[in-house]
Amino acid sequence: MKRNQYIVGLIVLVFFVISFLTNIIGPLVPDVIQSFNLSLTLAGFLPFAFFIAYGVMSIPSGILVEHWGERKVMIAAFSLSALGAFLFALIPTFLMYVCSLFLIGSGMAMLQVAINPLLRVAGGEEHFAFNSVLAQLFFGLASFLSPLVFSYLVTYHADGSTSSLASIIHRFVPEGMKWISLYWVFAVVSLLMVLVMVLINLPFVVRKEDEKVGALSVHLSLLKNPMVRWYFLGVFMYVGTEQGVANWISKFLQTYHGVDPQTVGATTVAMFWGMMTAGTALGLALLKFIDSRKVIIAFSFGAIACLALALFGSKQITLVAFPMVGFFVSVMWSIIISLALNSVTTHHGSLSGILVTGIAGGGIVPLIVGSIGDAIGLRGGMVFLFLTLAYILSIGFWAKPLVDNKLMGK
Repeated sequence: MKRNQYIVGLIVLVFFVISFLTNIIGPLVPDVIQSFNLSLTLAGFLPFAFFIAYGVMSIPSGILVEHWGERKVMIAAFSLSALGAFLFALIPTFLMYVCSLFLIGSGMAMLQVAINPLLRVAGGEEHFAFNSVLAQLFFGLASFLSPLVFSYLVTYHADGSTSSLASIIHRFVPEGMKWISLYWVFAVVSLLMVLVMVLINLPFVVRKEDEKVGALSVHLSLLKNPMVRWYFLGVFMYVGTEQGVANWISKFLQTYHGVDPQTVGATTVAMFWGMMTAGTALGLALLKFIDSRKVIIAFSFGAIACLALALFGSKQITLVAFPMVGFFVSVMWSIIISLALNSVTTHHGSLSGILVTGIAGGGIVPLIVGSIGDAIGLRGGMVFLFLTLAYILSIGFWAKPLVDNKLMGK
């Protein structure tokens, strides 16, 4: 039992690191645009390069886990992440940055596939729901902290001291590009996680028959089911919405309200992720009393209203409304996934692989926003997100799960 709790703690740490490396692109966008003289469309290729890796790697990662086991896949994943971060830190060009983000994204996709079954075995099935929520809370905490770490690194001034972490890292980055410091941090963190994975012993995961990744024929048969395709699109739209907001907050505030992206912009992005964490906790409580379809309808309307206030309100309103969008989208991921899994009777492992592939929406939607933004302005580009939220809203009306979420008193 002691060893199991140790492994659960390790997995929670992995969730933290995944989030720390994943949800930082948004605060960096204004600096990246300035450093490489990019259009909004080219800036949109940054989240595209990262999240398209999920579309490419999710199903192959499931196959690798079954052949190699979780430990080897996690070592390979963090090695890819370290390689990507080191390459860009050493060769800070736009093309290398795109390649780096794809490598890091591939590593994160591999980790996402590996750790959930491991969490079930290490903590015990009876504690899986609690441990999953605990992991998601730490995931949210890391998303909140990483923009603040970025802000510290880029605004730090030595004032005669040369022994601080920031001062040491700044020696290895080009003049005027302090934001690249963050990738030295990512490289070191990833290497440390490789070392941890090499040194520890993980429990053997025996997958239930329904958790196994099926053959290609199983995936194709599932994709023939219209409901599977609709839920895949739901995941695609959700992650696209989340990243479409988070990745453009800082640039939007700089463009329309003259906000410093390295301080107030980064803090607003941090608050977006912080409010997502708070919303997750409230959403979990609501799901004990209200049908999940009603929750996703109510929260979708809330997200649409807050996005409208963020895009068309004053500076003061926008600074509050963007984080509140995070609050209202917080429950969407878990509800969409649970509705999807509860809508089919077999092959849940293969279905999970298909659904996780929808995370590629986090790359494609921000790219669409940037492309529209180049044509009619970033505000006009972000209006596209009302369409993705409208689709998520529709799920609450057409979803017909075979099993409803368990309510208190029933």
